[in-house]
Amino acid sequence: MEPITICIIDDHAIVRHGLKELLSKMGNYKVIHEFDNGDEFLAALPLNPAPNIYILDYSMPNKNGVEVLQDLEAREEELRVLLLTQHFDEQIINAAYHHGARGFLHKNCTAHDLKFAIDNIIKIGYNNVSEILKRIRNYDVSGETKKEAVALNARELEFLKLVCDERELTYEQMADAMNLSIKSIETYRAALFDRFNIKSKVGLVLFSFKYRLTEPFL
Repeated sequence: MEPITICIIDDHAIVRHGLKELLSKMGNYKVIHEFDNGDEFLAALPLNPAPNIYILDYSMPNKNGVEVLQDLEAREEELRVLLLTQHFDEQIINAAYHHGARGFLHKNCTAHDLKFAIDNIIKIGYNNVSEILKRIRNYDVSGETKKEAVALNARELEFLKLVCDERELTYEQMADAMNLSIKSIETYRAALFDRFNIKSKVGLVLFSFKYRLTEPFL
């Protein structure tokens, strides 16, 4: 089986070395690129060969991890990024997911946590939506969240409610729940992605959170 290939962006050589050593002992993972700051990483894109996942540090000189994500978003580079940070801050977490991060881990995480996050991002595109919900449920957006009218029909709202369900339903399970084909579910997803500039399932959750559209955000 081909290894899961990884790029590490972190300004501490000892951290990069430690991650490489840890990943090599965890199973079928291989670090194929590494950079010591966001500017070097962005300048090198697109990487050849392209890794399956990018592990990005938050605290770096010049550009922090969220600013790197913003740059990727502006370039329309949709990469599988796992953000690592020592800053256990709800605002950073929210901003990271809003700008396209597929997962978030504190640097004190265990090897099991790291493996779980990488495998989830590779297999289903994101890491643990229930954890995201737990972290952002009480997040104060300081006036950014407004009761603005968002034009969604009843079926779109039903789809969005299932996306935000803490059972973390797959799109196939959502199709069964709505008595629709998977193609219809993908049509709803694509329509919301396009209309509101959303790029991931996590983005849909944050969209519902921002406008208080579905449980548990009402």
